[in-house]
Amino acid sequence: MNKGSGGLEGFLRRKGCGRKAAFMPYVTAGHPSPGVMPAVFRMLRDAGADCLELGVPFSDPVADGVVIQESTQRALAAGVTLSSSLKMAALASKAGLRVLLMGYSNPFLRAGLGPLAVRMASAGVQGLIVPDLPLEESGRWRGILASRGISLPLFAAPTTPEKRLREIARRSSGFIYYVSVTGVTGERSALPSVLAARLKWMRQRLDRPVCVGFGVSTPAQAARMARLADGVIVGSALVRRLAGWTESAEKRSRIARWTAAMARAAHGL
Repeated sequence: MNKGSGGLEGFLRRKGCGRKAAFMPYVTAGHPSPGVMPAVFRMLRDAGADCLELGVPFSDPVADGVVIQESTQRALAAGVTLSSSLKMAALASKAGLRVLLMGYSNPFLRAGLGPLAVRMASAGVQGLIVPDLPLEESGRWRGILASRGISLPLFAAPTTPEKRLREIARRSSGFIYYVSVTGVTGERSALPSVLAARLKWMRQRLDRPVCVGFGVSTPAQAARMARLADGVIVGSALVRRLAGWTESAEKRSRIARWTAAMARAAHGL
């Protein structure tokens, strides 16, 4: 059942206190293959994931690095579409995950925002993340999605001026998606030293939960981000590991153990 943007934002506010944060893994719909997605969703739930960012495959994912681009190409080659991604979202929601759909604007506009919002709500999707949606064009999207109880988080980056950050906070629903680095998604050995001060400023002055992504790759990094943000988003490091999901039961077990370690770190355990 769709719990709405209020439910998602309220959950993140409760989760993001002290040294704790929500653990929000990203996976590409249909990667490593469409048939194994239910098992992947169960693994994420059992490992401790709070929310799932489910990526809709798109031919030109401008915000994504090599790992996610490759997963997108494999999913497209396997025939994954927006419609099949929504079916997978419904399976993830039924598995007990709070699902946010992530994708680029063209497929959503082609589907029609009104009909898409109805389909998303039916699938149990609680939020829509659109990396190429400008702040200035978000109003119509926000209104249509809100009518179905779906949140629209907007992006902020290290280069975003404070005045614009305040406007992003005002127009976002659910949370602000803070990009930790100037660049595309991908694993990093270290995160920027100025990140702590930036996130502290945002959480003190902006009335919206802040979730941080792009580059979080290790339990140590996840634990650090949990002290600074309300949610920790992990994408490329997980997607890279999931490429080996079908190789063996032992490989699946290693992926599950790593995911659980990331969840514990985000949860401050």
